[in-house]
Amino acid sequence: MEFVRFFQVGGPFMWAILFIMAAGLAITLDRFFYLSKTQKSVNRVWLKLAPMLKAQDYERASQSLTDLKDPLGRILSYGFSRFKGNPRRETVESAMEEGVMEVLPEVEQRTHYLATLANVATLLGLLGTIIGLIQAFTAVAEANPADKAEMLSASISVAMNTTAFGLCAAIPLLLLHSYLSTKAARVVDSIETAAVKCLNLMIRE
Repeated sequence: MEFVRFFQVGGPFMWAILFIMAAGLAITLDRFFYLSKTQKSVNRVWLKLAPMLKAQDYERASQSLTDLKDPLGRILSYGFSRFKGNPRRETVESAMEEGVMEVLPEVEQRTHYLATLANVATLLGLLGTIIGLIQAFTAVAEANPADKAEMLSASISVAMNTTAFGLCAAIPLLLLHSYLSTKAARVVDSIETAAVKCLNLMIRE
């Protein structure tokens, strides 16, 4: 198989790049499923909570958040913990902002690793190529003059395999990083929007 031969002649750096690609794909799957689950839970919590808030049934709304572990439920729980008697809007809003500061790192975590892994894959590819070229020129220097051109051409071709494979790993990882960053930003926006809507329904001035 052509890819197997391509991989084998590339040298040990190919394994390092393959490991980085696998780690990047694992992070991608983890973040994709987490963000998708979080987006669905935000929509579900808001649809459940909105009728209670519109009916000014704040006690029931607060109780419905007790066992929720999703980001929006935790943020709103902060707000309801300060919502007693006749609270000021600033007090409840400050409590929700505290919840947002706690939750957002969880939504955005590990996504930035993909860009780092893409850069490392590229650099490992270049390093593998440079080391391969050094070895090639060293071997050619001691070879028969008649065979030098052919040996050098073959050695350079093999050495470039690591750069090619590094780019094959880096480009998808960068695209996945961009996609997940956008998806995370949308989840954050939906959480913050739901929190503001909840605040407006809790305290009607």
